[in-house]
Amino acid sequence: MADINDEGRMWYVVNTYSGHENKVKENLEKRIESMGLQDVLFNILVPTHPETVVKNGKKVNVEKNLWPGYVLVEMVMTDEAWYVVRNTPGVTGFIGSSGGGAKPFPLAKHEIDPILKKMGIQTAKLEINFEVGDEVKILSAPFAGMSGKVEAIDVEKERATVLVDFLGNLTPTELDLVSLEKVEL
Repeated sequence: MADINDEGRMWYVVNTYSGHENKVKENLEKRIESMGLQDVLFNILVPTHPETVVKNGKKVNVEKNLWPGYVLVEMVMTDEAWYVVRNTPGVTGFIGSSGGGAKPFPLAKHEIDPILKKMGIQTAKLEINFEVGDEVKILSAPFAGMSGKVEAIDVEKERATVLVDFLGNLTPTELDLVSLEKVEL
């Protein structure tokens, strides 16, 4: 289950025509303002990261698109907001929608946080409810569904070393903190 903040804001992935990501962002921002939807549509991001390339023998810093054809939208999924985003010029649909008028699934916190981090956007400080020695359930691949014992926690890197029973051997495995959940005994 994805994390919902106090206002119900969630991140969704919108599919666009490749190369039209910035135009879609501009169109959405104009529509939000003109239609007064600031209370349900918040942030529109084109996932980019800085890259140094050589042009004409000189090093130049450019913003490289991480995923051509995709835009991230932070919104409260109301019928009106969903309609406005879907019908923005250049948008071909939402990722995570089964089609046929079904609303899409939002990105989970452990999916959006690494994207925002790679873009250099500070995410909220991670709160964990377990400590060294606790039993945790692993939520994401390759050990999804398995449990293990926390051996070490690195809050700075947002990673934990978990002892996982793999083929009868306790194997130390480094995992993202967001992919772990405390097992209540």
